This record gives sequence, structure tokens and C-alpha cells, in this order.
Amino acid sequence: MQKMLSSLVSTALATSLAAAFPAYAAGAASVPTVKEAPLRAHLSFLSSDVLEGRGTGQRGGDLTVAYLEAQALAVGLKPGNGDSFRQSVKIAGVKATPDSSSVALEAGGKAQSLAFGKDWVWAPGDAKASHAMNADLVFVGYGITAPEEGWDDYKGMDVKGKVVVMMVNDPAPTAAEPNRFNGKGLTYYGRWTYKFEEAARQGAAGVLLIHTDASASYGWSVVQNSWLSERFQLAQGKLGANMEGWMTEASARTLFAAAGEDLDALRTAAENKNFKPVALKAKIKGEMKAAVRMVEQFNVAGVVPGTDPKLKDEVVIYSAHWDHLGKQGEGADTIYNGAVDNASGTAGLLAMAQEAVRSPAKRSQMFLWVAAEEQGLLGSAAYASNPLWPVNKTAANLNLDSLNFVGAAKDIGTKGSERTELGAMAEATAKAMGLVVRTPEPDLAGGYFRSDHFSFAKAGIPAFSIEGGKDYVKDIEGAKAKQASYRARYHQVGDEYDPTWDLSGMVQQAQFTLNLGRRVADAPKMPAWKAGDAFGKVRASAK
Repeated sequence: MQKMLSSLVSTALATSLAAAFPAYAAGAASVPTVKEAPLRAHLSFLSSDVLEGRGTGQRGGDLTVAYLEAQALAVGLKPGNGDSFRQSVKIAGVKATPDSSSVALEAGGKAQSLAFGKDWVWAPGDAKASHAMNADLVFVGYGITAPEEGWDDYKGMDVKGKVVVMMVNDPAPTAAEPNRFNGKGLTYYGRWTYKFEEAARQGAAGVLLIHTDASASYGWSVVQNSWLSERFQLAQGKLGANMEGWMTEASARTLFAAAGEDLDALRTAAENKNFKPVALKAKIKGEMKAAVRMVEQFNVAGVVPGTDPKLKDEVVIYSAHWDHLGKQGEGADTIYNGAVDNASGTAGLLAMAQEAVRSPAKRSQMFLWVAAEEQGLLGSAAYASNPLWPVNKTAANLNLDSLNFVGAAKDIGTKGSERTELGAMAEATAKAMGLVVRTPEPDLAGGYFRSDHFSFAKAGIPAFSIEGGKDYVKDIEGAKAKQASYRARYHQVGDEYDPTWDLSGMVQQAQFTLNLGRRVADAPKMPAWKAGDAFGKVRASAK
């Protein structure tokens, strides 16, 4: 395996280095300008069949890490983790085994007939293969604890050893409070990931989410597809509750009725901040089993040291996830190459790093390729829980995920930057490049919480993802159609590199990110969160 790794990496280097890394005088001062040639070379190789879709826990993922490590060294980055470019990410692959489990629900003293997959799904949240369950159920509304909103769905109830049942999304705005929980926009409190995290913090033995198409923004089939196959979760650090799962609305309605409760009445009551948890006359009993395997993946981190005697101790982090869906299924094509998602961002960071080393900034700059984003932001979450640079000395995180493969545009997307002083800095950077910042639309689906920058934001670091432009310079209608056509290829085997692509949009997006990062790296002080932002409070506590 090691010989194969070395051979493949050497071949990749031999075919791409000449185009990717033109010679320059050591220490030459110049404006860092992202080049298309290295970006295209890296994009072509990273999305090739050689890397087998860069799957988590697959050979292609190992090859990708070796390639990134070699390229980071070649461009002149310094190892970001002592004398290594790698940061270990311990991951558990978990798949429920209902056929060997006896776990079941009962309500009003009677067993409830729920079929795994059809009516409910579950798996361990703590990467353990077996749990004996004997727990009472408690309905906790939305399962939210938000002091800044004056909201606490747990109201001091001790739920240790219990299974909490809750709704997805967050409380709807009212005429009296039109802006509560960001009005029509989704806050992190509404995300299923938050629900599981808060239940674990409360000490619950388990958590079941009530699914509706409207509240989840997708159908039950999406839940089924995810939970019937192997799921990945971090195997170290803060782990989840013993049991995590979902149930259909119809199953929840039947369960609550058997427990002597009216689900609709309880959901209505839960829209009020005075709502109190309701103990249900229902239990979960039996043994829950799952197949668990441990996988070690790696984040790859390289650093350009800063030049200022004091500011060099602070850092700006550029990130992109290197993974995609790997090899799976049967048929003529089983490789999910992930050219746009996210070989493009991975290649963009390499092209940016090549230029950043030519002209260092006052603060240090880290180029971070994170693992297992497609499995739930696991690589970035692992970094945030065990950072290679102190959180209180990390100025910002700028993330790239799925770059503009269509062509140059007149605008750039900076959704989420408005939460911090990065917003004004992004505006200034765009203006200097002759671009305009696209006005962000209401975040109805919680997009801010679904990419790697969010792991940094949760740790209190100002962070957002830079999105490609949409106001295209050339062939506007054709460009829009080309962009729209990608929806059918997203997360499919058809997300493949096309050598005819106009990469001017990718170069533009990478250049904007590098320019903004340089502005942050040379600024007198680190950017701050806007007053009242929940993540700003996390930042303040990190000092």
C-alpha cells in the first residue's frame, strides 16, 4: 500500500509540478496572485478516478491525504502540527442492526408496533455497539435552551437517564415577536444536530426527533437513506447520547395518543416560552445494537508564518474539505468524483497557498484541508475541539466549498459575514476588485450551519464560506443554465471534471478569499462578532 501511495503521488507530482509551481526568487516580494494553471492541474488530479472519489474510510481518502501532504511541502508551507502536516481525526462508522436488537416502545402499558426504517430509525450517538435501554419518555417541545431568547424547553427538569422527544426547527415568529429566533430564517437551534447536542448536554439517555416534511425541509426518505446505511460520527471528544433517532409524525401521533396525550395540543403549547416539559406515560425498553468500526482520517494543515513580531502569533485559517463520497454501489461507474464538491475548493487552497508563501502577511496564515465534511463536518469539528492554533489567537476562518466552475462574475457571495466585522472587510475587498457583494437572502434552510466554517463559528471564531458569483460576465443565460445543470450532478457520479471549463470564476473566488484573508492578516486588530451574536459570547469566554 505504501509503495502504491508513493508511486501515485510521485506520478501526480511529476505531471503537475512544472505547470503548478513556476520558479521564483526566494523572498521575492509581490502581490499574491492566484494562477489558473496550478488550480486546474490540482482540480484535474483531485477529481480523477485515481483518487476514487476521496471517500471517508476508503483508499481514495488515504491517497488524497498523501497528495495534499506532498503538495503542501512542495509549495513551501510549514507543517501545521509540530513537524507533521497531519492532524488525526478518529471517526466511528456506525450502522444500526435492528434484526439483532430488541429495543421497542411501549405506551400506556402496551407495546407499540414500530418498524425500523418505516416508522422510526435510531443508532448510538456515542459509538458504542450495545446499549440496554429502560428509559421514560419526556416531550421537551423544541428541545431548545437559548438564554438570549429567554427560552428554555427543559425548565430545569432532570432528564438524566430519560429519552427526550422533540420537534425539529425552531419556534415560529409571532405578531408580537416577529424577529424571535431570526424570524423566518432558521437558527442553529432549529437544526437536528443542535437537538442531539443539547440532549447530550442535558444528560439524556436518548433523543427522538419528530419528523415532518415542513419542519425538516425534506421528506422521510432522506432520513431513511441516511440512517439505514453506515453513518459516521466522531469517536473522541464530546459524544452524543446513547440513542439518537427520528420517528415519523404518524408514529409520534399514535405514541402520544396511547400515552394519553394530544400531540397537536402539546406542539401548540411548545410555541410559547412558558412551555414546560411533559412526562409521557411511555418507555423505551430492550437492547439496542449496532455495528461499529473505527476509522482514522486526517486533516492536513500547512502554515505561512507571519512577519510581524507580535501579530505572527495570531492566524487566519483558510479551509476546504477534501472528501467526497468515494466508491459505492454497482454499475459501470461507481466513483463519486466530486469535482465541484469539493475538489474545486481543495485545489483552490493549494493554488492560494502557492502564492501566499511568496509574500507573507503580518499574521500567520494556515491552509487547512479538513476530512469527512460529507459525514457531518467531522474534520472541522475535530479541529475546533482540538485546535492546532489557540482559538483566542485565531482571527478568522474563510472556507471554500464548491467553487464557481461557470465563469467570471461581477459579484461574490459572503453570506454569514454580516454577523461579524468580516462583513465590512469583505465589502472593501470586493470593491477593490471591482466586485459587488451579493445581498444575502433569508437563510430559510440554515445554510450557514451546513458547511465547515460553522465548526469554527461554534468555537467563537469569526467565520463564513465564500460563495461564487451569480451575475456572470459572459453569456449570462447560458452561464445560468450551466450552473443550474449542476443540481442534477450534485452528490452523483456525474460531478466530474470537464477540461473545457472556464475556470476564471474559480480563480476569482480563490483570489477574493486570499485578498480578504490578507486584509484580515494585516489589520491592526482581529475582527469581532457583532454585538449580541450568540457566537460572539463564545468568543468572549475563550479569552
